[in-house]
Amino acid sequence: MKKTQCLTVLGLLLGATGLYAQPKADAAKGKATFDQQCGLCHDALTTDKKMGPGLKGLYKRPKLSTTGKPTSDASVNEKIDVGGNGMPPMKDIVPAADRANLLAYLKTL
Repeated sequence: MKKTQCLTVLGLLLGATGLYAQPKADAAKGKATFDQQCGLCHDALTTDKKMGPGLKGLYKRPKLSTTGKPTSDASVNEKIDVGGNGMPPMKDIVPAADRANLLAYLKTL
């Protein structure tokens, strides 16, 4: 078995046994990240457009309005990472460590 395959299997086993559990996402910390990094362009309380679309109810929408992809953690993360339609790429601005918290907050909208 290749080294990467072994590490993947080990990670899955540790995750399944709870020995390597991801910390629970914190929506309050995600709101702070949103306010600092996203709130200038996006409104969290309405669907009204600021510079970018309002994000109220984002995870209740069947598709992302800017990409047409189904709304999911993967598609929202991709949009944050690469930007597009006037949104700059935020991959280097919103660290991976803050991303789960940000997504947890967006799910509360």
